[in-house]
Order: sequence, then structure tokens, then C-alpha cells
Amino acid sequence: MAAESQTLIVIPAFNEAAHIGQVVRRARETAPFADVLVVDDGSSDRTARMARQAGARTLSLLQNMGYGVALQTGYKYALRNGYQRLVQMDADGQHDPSGIPVLLAKLAGGADIVVGSRVTGACNYRMAKVRRLGMRLFALIGTLLMRQRVTDPTSGFIAMNRKTLRAVCSERFPGDYPDVDVLLMLHFAGLRVAEAPVAMNAALSGKSMHDGVLKPLYYVFKMTLSIVVTCLRKY
Repeated sequence: MAAESQTLIVIPAFNEAAHIGQVVRRARETAPFADVLVVDDGSSDRTARMARQAGARTLSLLQNMGYGVALQTGYKYALRNGYQRLVQMDADGQHDPSGIPVLLAKLAGGADIVVGSRVTGACNYRMAKVRRLGMRLFALIGTLLMRQRVTDPTSGFIAMNRKTLRAVCSERFPGDYPDVDVLLMLHFAGLRVAEAPVAMNAALSGKSMHDGVLKPLYYVFKMTLSIVVTCLRKY
């Protein structure tokens, strides 16, 4: 089935019934030319229903599979349905939809994938110290290995074209949190990676998937291993 729109906004969501409607409505108001797809990651609440009521298309996983799998589901949906551009954003309200046109403009300027940067944009919430240090560490690694300035590889607010979609739907794409390792993979494969300034807000729920101390530390450990593996691969 061919897509009526050329652009798809993918929003992975898990138990976000209280906020998903607001996020979808704001995305549709900002980008009325785009379709919105909410991937319900096995929620036990009314996430999918509230998303549909707000005007989104929905895909529901039978059980909670994790953020990366939900994103891959959205990527494959976009690829199979003929979309030329994809924007991914979170369901908790952190990613301000006003950044969607900014990301797409950078994409139209020649980039294959554009990451929304909190560092060069406006960030209206405080990040935990461990998470902030992790972001800076991976930004430095990305800058050194890609030989271009990388400021916010952990953003998650991303736009990509169809060429990148095909790449991230390959078997090499990590199944968990897509991050600086994926940006490195795409860069080494010859795709053009860029950043654009975007505004970000505090999550509507006041929570984050990286809350606490152990989760960020585990994330840093796992991402470091993934970066090493990515650098050892042949492209």
C-alpha cells in the first residue's frame, strides 16, 4: 500500500494513555502534512485508544518488547508503505513538535539523518548528572570517530530519509536503544549525519526511561561495548 503522505512521524509508547493524545495532537498541528503512527509497546492502559482518538494510526505489540523493537516496528512500517521521510519522537512530551520542521529542513538540505540537539537548542528540564556525563562522553566519542561535531547523540528526536530507513531496517541495527552506535554505523556506511537545534521539555509524567543511577550506568556500559563492536565491523 502506497503512503498518501511522504512523511511519517513514529512515536513508540508504553503506558502513556495520560499524555499520548496531547503529544499526537501537537505533532499533527505542527506537521499537518505528515501521518502519525503510534507503536503501542504492549501497554496495559488505553494508550492505543487515546492515540487513535487524537488522530494517529496505531500498531500494538502483543507484549512489552522495549523501545528499540517498537522503533524498528515503526521503521519497517514506513519502509513497506512507501514513506520517503520519517521523524521519530518520544511519547512523554520531552520532544517539542516545533522541532519537526527544523529537522525536515536539514534533511532536505542534503543530510540522510538529522539528530535534534538539546545542546544547541533549548532544553527546559534538568538532566541527571550521570546521564549528562554519559551524553558528553558519547558526544566526544562521536566527534572523534566521525570527525565532525556531535553534541547530543542520545537525543532520540531524529529525522531520516528512505536511504537511512533501509539501513536501520537491516540486521545490523541494534535491537535496544538506538544511539551513538547507530550514528557511527550509518556514518561508516557512507550516510550523511547532521544535527539541528530543537527545543525539549520535561517529560509530562516527570519520569524518564533512564531515571535512577543503575540504569544510566548500565546504559553507558552497554553502549560502550556496542561502539567497540560497531568500529570493528566492515562496511
